[in-house]
Amino acid sequence: MASQPSNLWVLLGLGLAGIILISRKLKKTIKLDFGAFIHKLHLLPPPQPAPPKAPHPLTSLTFAISDLFNIEGHVSTFGHPEWEKTHEPASSTSPAVSALVEGGATCVGTTVVDELAYGISGENKHYGTPTNPAVPARVPGGSASGAAVAVAANLVDFSLGIDTVGGVRVPAGFCGILGFRPSYGAVSHNGIIPVSTSLDTVGWFAKDPNILRRVGHILIQAKFVIQRSPRQIIIADDCFQHLNVPLDRSSQLVIKATEKLFGRQVLKHINLEDYLSSKVPSLKGSSGQTTNGELKASALKSLANIMQFLQRHEFKLSHDEWIDIVKPDLHAAVSSQLHEKLEVSDVEIENSKSVRSEMRAAINSLLKDEGILVIPTVADPPPKLGRKEIVSEDYQSRAFSLLSIASISGCCQVTIPLGVYDKYPVSVSLIARHGGDRFLLDTLQTMYATLQEQADIAANTKSSKSVVSKEESAEIAKEKGNQAYKDKQWQKAIGYYTDAIKLNGNNATYYSNRAQAYLELGSYVPAEVDCTKAIELDKKNVKAYFRRGTAREMLGYYKEAIDDYKYALVLEPTNKRASSAAERLRKLFQ
Repeated sequence: MASQPSNLWVLLGLGLAGIILISRKLKKTIKLDFGAFIHKLHLLPPPQPAPPKAPHPLTSLTFAISDLFNIEGHVSTFGHPEWEKTHEPASSTSPAVSALVEGGATCVGTTVVDELAYGISGENKHYGTPTNPAVPARVPGGSASGAAVAVAANLVDFSLGIDTVGGVRVPAGFCGILGFRPSYGAVSHNGIIPVSTSLDTVGWFAKDPNILRRVGHILIQAKFVIQRSPRQIIIADDCFQHLNVPLDRSSQLVIKATEKLFGRQVLKHINLEDYLSSKVPSLKGSSGQTTNGELKASALKSLANIMQFLQRHEFKLSHDEWIDIVKPDLHAAVSSQLHEKLEVSDVEIENSKSVRSEMRAAINSLLKDEGILVIPTVADPPPKLGRKEIVSEDYQSRAFSLLSIASISGCCQVTIPLGVYDKYPVSVSLIARHGGDRFLLDTLQTMYATLQEQADIAANTKSSKSVVSKEESAEIAKEKGNQAYKDKQWQKAIGYYTDAIKLNGNNATYYSNRAQAYLELGSYVPAEVDCTKAIELDKKNVKAYFRRGTAREMLGYYKEAIDDYKYALVLEPTNKRASSAAERLRKLFQ
């Protein structure tokens, strides 16, 4: 029988061997180019003009392109080796790529995309998944994963990708860099493999807002206009409500930067769900309720469904015959969507067209020429590599509800990194009206430094106050919610109470207070759910009984409402409001 010291040495040896294997695996996983590139190449710019003429605007900059842009003599992979085998080399180079090279930049290679550029994870089983430099164990986001990683890893100054349903915005958010989706039609679609002809846009990534802007000036080719500051910054409060990041690390940073740069009078808050429900009748959306008590963004979810329908329908129109050839070799998530029977009626097509025109009109009317809409880029942090979370219905619904706003309306959107929270990159997005691309790029240029400054302050404040308990932080959030409630900013109050609940979900007051804010908005179902939770936590919470009674009365549950009012009176016999309400209902239903 082996002695205990011998066993200890065996265990230590196994542990050391495990560490070595893990180290080797990590070194193998994180390649020199982070797995971003498929083909290395060099498209060189023309010679510099002789003085006194100015040098080319993009001189000395390098860039990469997603492997679905045409390059003369080159066959794109489109994220799948069978595409490369079954297609001829391109006879010409994409106008977007040519414009950048002629502008002085050097193209150094093509980069990995999701299989058929159809996903938002950035994972590719054929060419390997590029490593996210910000969080290596998490997906980089797609479809333009390699292009985003090449910028995030400082391998190039900027890169090009295609944004159909988030192909640039998602990886920009996941990798912690800038990503720009231009207005639909602002940049030529010629010379790219189409994914969805009515949604595709040529987008680009950079770390430096000045580079992002310079690239935009080349690609958009709009007439020069004097730089303008926004007259209104509109915060979509409801879109931030169920975010996995506290408001003081997301929308509040934009609010503080706006106040510092332009003054408080520029700020406006909006419930985007309600606005779209009223302005886009073809969506036929209305607020509802999920099983966990969160508000359904019905209009936004309808919008997301239409976006996915268009992507799938138009992809099949462009590539249906080829899909049948590679059917056995497609990723399961892609295959299930593309091979699902899709009965398309003329009515559905017309409805999609109506929604697109109404959405563009609604956003343009909201923002006009000098307004900016602020939303989260993505609702959740990047999932772990190899997990099915990102293709789950819940994850995609939350993601596409946000991404569909610009995709369907055709408006321009920029993703802006705001540092790191809980080890993951945080970002917000700014949206401008269709055609407002230069204005949006100018606004980014103006706001970027102040946004980063506010993000640093928030991160340092968090770090310096690490001794503060979650309970204390929750109380601070609750007090902010109370102040917002007093100011009649109901959505803002709900956001703060939600933050408090995330920090301490065992406090009945937080649920009861949020219920009261929901009541002010006429959202009776979530108010009832919150009150029920409050009562579970505190059987003597008089306000929760009264507020649940109010919610149930408005929902038509009169017997249950009377019971709640009566119980509130048992706990507090002098409560005149509960007494009056109970008596009123008793007389009504005698």
